Amino acid sequence: MIAGLILAAGESSRMGQDKALLTYRGRTFLEAVTQTLRAAGLEQIAVVLGHHAEEIQRATNLRGIQVVINPDYRRGQTTSLQAGLRALTTGALEAIVLCLVDHPAVSPEVVTQLLATFRATRAPVVIPTFQGQRGHPVVIGRKLFDELLNLSADTGTNTVFRAHRDETRFAEVDDRNILVDVDNQEEYQRLQENG
Repeated sequence: MIAGLILAAGESSRMGQDKALLTYRGRTFLEAVTQTLRAAGLEQIAVVLGHHAEEIQRATNLRGIQVVINPDYRRGQTTSLQAGLRALTTGALEAIVLCLVDHPAVSPEVVTQLLATFRATRAPVVIPTFQGQRGHPVVIGRKLFDELLNLSADTGTNTVFRAHRDETRFAEVDDRNILVDVDNQEEYQRLQENG
């Protein structure tokens, strides 16, 4: 089984408001990402919340989504990934599709293509690229779970990915939105204009 894991615990300090609750095409960012994962055929989806967790849960439709609260979210994104992995890890879990809530415009077709690449290669990491530029989401195979769970809070996940660079697979996709990372008001405005 492959599960979706959405990280939405941060303080969104550069944006000035919770990115999970910004809207894209009539849905919140968080709902848009969950919809994409569902449309790509993922049945198990978890979201990690931290900052304003209660408000986000009240304001979004998370029916059927496993909600994980990360009390350590201020210590960085690695702690949220670890909280999500711990909540999802079961004997049957082969991989996760790791999504960031500030990438709401990725299409289900991208996720489907990443899953197909993972199933064909069993690579520990599958990263989408658009015209040679790396983007999100990323598929992470079970082989890396222990290494990720053992990272210190201040160590980025890229440390693990770099250690497995030779085994990483890249999937070239026809979707510029894998590069669209909404971190501030200007990027949000651009997304709305192009969306």
